[in-house]
Amino acid sequence: MGRGRVEMKRIENKINRQVTFSKRRSGLLKKTNEISVLCDAEVALIVFSPNGKLFEYSTQSSMENILERYESYSYAERNLNTAYKENWTVEYPKLMARVELLQRNIRHFMGEDLDAFNLREFQGLEQQLDTALKRVRSRKNQLMHESISQLQKKEKELQERNNLISKKLKENEKKQIVQTNPGQSSTMTSLLQSPSVTNLTIGGPSQATDESQNRDGYNTLMPPWMFHHVHNKG
Repeated sequence: MGRGRVEMKRIENKINRQVTFSKRRSGLLKKTNEISVLCDAEVALIVFSPNGKLFEYSTQSSMENILERYESYSYAERNLNTAYKENWTVEYPKLMARVELLQRNIRHFMGEDLDAFNLREFQGLEQQLDTALKRVRSRKNQLMHESISQLQKKEKELQERNNLISKKLKENEKKQIVQTNPGQSSTMTSLLQSPSVTNLTIGGPSQATDESQNRDGYNTLMPPWMFHHVHNKG
């Protein structure tokens, strides 16, 4: 069976405590050497036994060099922390006073804590509120104009799209009419291209007046019943 878990508390028996110290010290030195070799780290270990005996271990550098490096690093850290604390000690009251001033101004803008105000302070507060209100209205109007411009642009795009769709629908209707009545379309085209239609004039003489009369003196462009009606009257 495996070894049970050791409870982390002081060993009361002096002999057992000394034996445990010797075993754990050897394991600690072994782990220190392993991390130094495997990770190329500089390690310094200092241990005092319960009896006051010193045990130490250092890597390739000497213990003195590692301790000097530690002291210089710790000194720099202590100076930095000290300077930061001193700076914070000076800045903290200033920041708190500024926060209190801003909070008081906010209360004044909300119409609170105005009992101690005199006439000049009221005038200054009113001027600040008027300036702020003008800025708010200016920004609001700018946003409204931008929104209107966007809507107008969108309306124009929709109108253009609608016109394009209407044009395509009309073209499709014409194509459908031609496909449904191809004979009627060709007849209408031939009538429009006929010489008798092209030579017809309304309200004035034509160049083909002499040619349009037959041997009986009748105009061939007029219906025959009109000629008979005129001849009977004569």
